[in-house]
Amino acid sequence: METYRCNRSCGCLRCRYRGIMGPVVLMTLGVLFLLDNSHVLNLNFDRTWPLLLICIGIVLMMQRSASTEGHVQPYAAVPPFPAPPAQPMPGSPSSASSSVSSPMSSSVSSSEAPHE
Repeated sequence: METYRCNRSCGCLRCRYRGIMGPVVLMTLGVLFLLDNSHVLNLNFDRTWPLLLICIGIVLMMQRSASTEGHVQPYAAVPPFPAPPAQPMPGSPSSASSSVSSPMSSSVSSSEAPHE
């Protein structure tokens, strides 16, 4: 079985739940600070901060237990193509030897041809 990797373009529930942790934490903090400042229910942040941990735990449980039906694995990174061989610089010793060997190889092949 292949290991699960999150894919942003996948539509399965597990991949969709991956992005809700931040918004849930921000909304929970906002509600807790609103309750702290409202003084209506006498709920201070000192007493309500464990609700933040409970919300994080619920989101993690939803993420890990969500269905992967229809999951599409992300494409593996393709290694770049190897660089083409370097062209010899004009006037360098390697270019002179290659230009000399080419005519010799053609003359050798023509001299070895059978004569009729």
